[in-house]
Amino acid sequence: MSDELNYRLAETDEYEEITSEEVDRVVDALDRLIESVQSENVKHYLEEAASNIYYLVYEDESDLLDTQLDQAA
Repeated sequence: MSDELNYRLAETDEYEEITSEEVDRVVDALDRLIESVQSENVKHYLEEAASNIYYLVYEDESDLLDTQLDQAA
């Protein structure tokens, strides 16, 4: 089932436009939820989800920043 879900997500990623405003809103909501959770296991999964959602929009910007930092060094 995991492979099927990954395939559907990859297929959807190609056609769906996700706005940075939506990503920011969802990541903020997850951050607030993370602060209210006591379980370290649940926090880990929520942090991973927030990170994955963040990189849906900001991955290219992060790669660009990493490249610029490497060139400056």
